[in-house]
Amino acid sequence: MEDIGKDTTLDLQDHGTAAKKDPDEPNYSDKLINDLFELIRSAGERHTETLLQMIRRHATIQEVRAFLDSVVLRNATAETNGTWLPTARGTKRGADGEAGRLEHRSKVMDINYMCNMAYFKVPAKPWTTVTDDDNLVSHLVSLYFTWDYPFYAFVDRDILLRNMIKGNVYSDLCSPFLVNAILANACIYVDGSEVNMTPEDVNTMGTKFLAEAERHLGAYQFDRGPVVRLASLQAALLLYERYSMSGEDGNGYALLNLAVEMGEALGIINGPKLNLSKTHMTEDMISSIKRTAWGLFQVDTVVHANFLRPCRVNEVSIDRIARNDSDKDEQWIPYPIDGQARPFWMSEYFDESCRLSYIARDICHIFHENVEPGIDVVERKEHFYKSLRQWESELPTKFSDTKTLAPHFVLLKMRYHALTIILSFEHFQGAVPCDAPGWQQSHGKYRGVVDPRALETALSSAREISALVRLHRREFGIRRSHQYVMYVIMLALFTMLEHQSFDVLDRDFLSLTSAFSVIYHHTPVGRKLFPVFRQSVTVRTGGRPTFDSVELAHQAQGLSVLSAFSDTSAQQGGYRKAQRELYARDPDLRGLEDQSPDQLPPMEEMLRMYEHLSVGKEVNLHTPPSETFRFSPSDNSGSSST
Repeated sequence: MEDIGKDTTLDLQDHGTAAKKDPDEPNYSDKLINDLFELIRSAGERHTETLLQMIRRHATIQEVRAFLDSVVLRNATAETNGTWLPTARGTKRGADGEAGRLEHRSKVMDINYMCNMAYFKVPAKPWTTVTDDDNLVSHLVSLYFTWDYPFYAFVDRDILLRNMIKGNVYSDLCSPFLVNAILANACIYVDGSEVNMTPEDVNTMGTKFLAEAERHLGAYQFDRGPVVRLASLQAALLLYERYSMSGEDGNGYALLNLAVEMGEALGIINGPKLNLSKTHMTEDMISSIKRTAWGLFQVDTVVHANFLRPCRVNEVSIDRIARNDSDKDEQWIPYPIDGQARPFWMSEYFDESCRLSYIARDICHIFHENVEPGIDVVERKEHFYKSLRQWESELPTKFSDTKTLAPHFVLLKMRYHALTIILSFEHFQGAVPCDAPGWQQSHGKYRGVVDPRALETALSSAREISALVRLHRREFGIRRSHQYVMYVIMLALFTMLEHQSFDVLDRDFLSLTSAFSVIYHHTPVGRKLFPVFRQSVTVRTGGRPTFDSVELAHQAQGLSVLSAFSDTSAQQGGYRKAQRELYARDPDLRGLEDQSPDQLPPMEEMLRMYEHLSVGKEVNLHTPPSETFRFSPSDNSGSSST
């Protein structure tokens, strides 16, 4: 197998050289046309669709030639190595046999070849000083817009890319601050094995892009005036994402709050209605403003619903993007992996996400300390549950076909089930989350209140999340999943841990554990949360989990994780270390360090630690913006303010 892997690597490197053939050589055009016809006749649908997308996006002849050669190479490799590939992959399959052929492929490519095949072609200069490699920047931008952007769509992708290609650093629609923030986030999705980079190389690259973005942040964040640059608001949201993955000293909330303040300064949220059609803005500016305003609303409701905090964005001041705004024929391509092209349906997804965000906003506010004391909480929760069910029932039937769904639709359904679990939260050992003193003073403590129906509903949603995670792994792999996936996995795991019928050998529990074992070590937050999960299972099973070797024989990944629970002392050490780090950063969590881990409500403790490790501590420093802050961007190339 070692020799085969070496030969494959050499073949790929040779292919990278072959892809640079001279278009002027004799019979080059004839060979190209013949190969085009051959691919269309014999290759799979995903290869044909990728080829068409490349042509529509004005790929060069050399790029088309390289793609044709890569398809031939992959087919030849599959035929040559077919006898050993299934066996090798079979030994690495996860908890349900579908653990993901994608994340376990060992395919090493020359970085220049891989990056030259990037789905979106953009220049490195004048946007970043970290690199002048157009191919590398194109690769990173393509990763971001494939795996991150669809879920948090607060930029207009096509408008941003057009302005990036133009290279005007003074544009209101693109800036070095924004581009470096995108590149820093994109490094999270880089698989070093595909581009012959070590994890350390990837981390260093991401740190450099982040440092450059932070330099721009330092120059821009204190600017005030009647004009706030839209690209700076978008960059602030990107840095929120980055910080919430790395757990940078609680900067997640800080950057989200900065973005909200910028949005208020622009007059696009929490203010009177704006009629953009009566302004002198270009169509590109109007479209970008709409995407940013509603994208900010979505991010705000996702974050605060995760931890049952009141939302900061209560209303959006401009009309929503039309549901039929995007090209119905546009395809989502799973760059850079082999995979089926799927309908993008971006505007329809965005509209459904906005509808769900309204429900999430209202759910968050029932835990606000200023909620009217006389409110009937049970009645309100019944209303929210019915609203969620209605939202789900009104989804177009085409969103139910798992063979055509792109990842952002899978995440949208995960979000629905996460909100369903959140509605039942106080019935998990009767604990109100996140130390909500205002809530407890106004409505009394819920400890001891357990509704079996609510727990069953939550458990059902946890199992649905498990099924959706399996779908994601089977179709796209789990390595490049959005950071929200780790949150819903943890939420589902702890929901199952709370249930009276918990079984450590439960198929859904093992499936989620297997997925978590793949993704947790890719971010500092995940690495700190894993001991919390591990210790909770140890406590839940009485510190003596037992495993049936026959039942778990086919669950290689799940077994490797779960068997570690038997070392109770080691796990408590890791758990205590994570706790000490948390308490050192947040003195307000006083008292918990004196309790034994088995006395803590697992769900409550998990959410509190998740919040403080990722986004930090929420503070109420919000003040209404001055009336002088209204949206009046220059919409030209001469503005240098942010």
